[in-house]
Amino acid sequence: MVNVIITLVRCNFRHSQLSSRMKYIITSAAALVWTATTVVAQSALYGQCGGIGWTGSTTCSSGVCTYSNAYYSQCLPGTATTTATSTATAATTSSAATPTATLSHTGVNIAGFDFGCDTTGTCTSADMDPPTAGATQMQHFVSNGMNTFRLPIGWQYIQPTLNGTLSSSVLSQYDSLVQACLATGAWCIIDIHNYARWNGNIIGQSSGAVTNGNLANLWSQIAAKYASQSKIIFGVMNEPHDVPDINAWAVSVQAAVTAIRSAGATSQIILLPGNNYTSAQLFVSNGSAAALSTVKNLDGSITNLIFDVHKYLDSDNSGTHSECTTDNVADTFTPLATYLRSVSRQAFLTETGGGNVASCVTDMCSQNTYIKANSDVFLGYLGWAAGSFLTSYILSETPTGSVDQLLVSSCMYQNKL
Repeated sequence: MVNVIITLVRCNFRHSQLSSRMKYIITSAAALVWTATTVVAQSALYGQCGGIGWTGSTTCSSGVCTYSNAYYSQCLPGTATTTATSTATAATTSSAATPTATLSHTGVNIAGFDFGCDTTGTCTSADMDPPTAGATQMQHFVSNGMNTFRLPIGWQYIQPTLNGTLSSSVLSQYDSLVQACLATGAWCIIDIHNYARWNGNIIGQSSGAVTNGNLANLWSQIAAKYASQSKIIFGVMNEPHDVPDINAWAVSVQAAVTAIRSAGATSQIILLPGNNYTSAQLFVSNGSAAALSTVKNLDGSITNLIFDVHKYLDSDNSGTHSECTTDNVADTFTPLATYLRSVSRQAFLTETGGGNVASCVTDMCSQNTYIKANSDVFLGYLGWAAGSFLTSYILSETPTGSVDQLLVSSCMYQNKL
């Protein structure tokens, strides 16, 4: 996510990724002789089969239509016969039991150390705004059930010179936030918020201006500092975009992974980001999934190497509008879940967000319920954003004392789904 100085307006200039919902109309000649109460089409396994506003099939071709909440029911594996659900009222019903799926990670981005960094990978230090309320915010969120926080920071802030030592002053401030996160018992994601760039040059792809070795040097120093912390998660890079060669980018990511593991952080989660702002919708089709599947640990395994994806809910997937227009289930997370199962991999939605309005409550609750119901392939979700953002910011998840924003209280705590 881009933060342009401290106007606190999210304006990341990402390419529009128009996300229109896919409509599936399945007809059958045999259906014409069924009774009037029979649904013509049936939802596939892991497809939606009910919920407020749902106009598709309410029966399952395989498995059981299982109630999650008022907004979402899903066809899940089971031995019962096809089950229909109501879509007319909030009290969506099903004869199946409520699912017990639980996500490993839910939380919020605690922004501020990334302020002043734009999509060219240029960071203006005067605009960095350390989140002084971050510790209190994280304590609040943990007390309500969250357990993971992403702590974005600009590369130039923590390492002013390529291959140089880490800035002692900035590292001290940033580490205070990391330690406050760890003190809550939560997982803490160290996220380098530079869009696969340093001052406009793409890592490993701009005539040697910034090399894979430069990225490896940064991560080697960071990983060495936190190697003994099991709840540190390493976010290799925020939102790569317009990367000409995705396979070359995978080599850059491999350099970071090798540096992290070689520094002694041998078992922690490492997040692998793809192209197109690591779009969840495009992660497979743009070649990111295939390219990043080649990234391995030192021993050749893929243990705790997790795909890093982002997805917003507004009309152009930019995260710049208050209203939401999609729940991302049909066109993004259902096909992504299918792919992940086919290759035995997992993904983590580390940025998602919407305005504190009714349309976003409907769509975000539906999206997060789907992610929760598919926790075998999705580690979790993190909202954008709190930290140094004002409560008036269009996507603000910053609480006022102990009072949460509407979207957070409605959809971001998984015990509400």
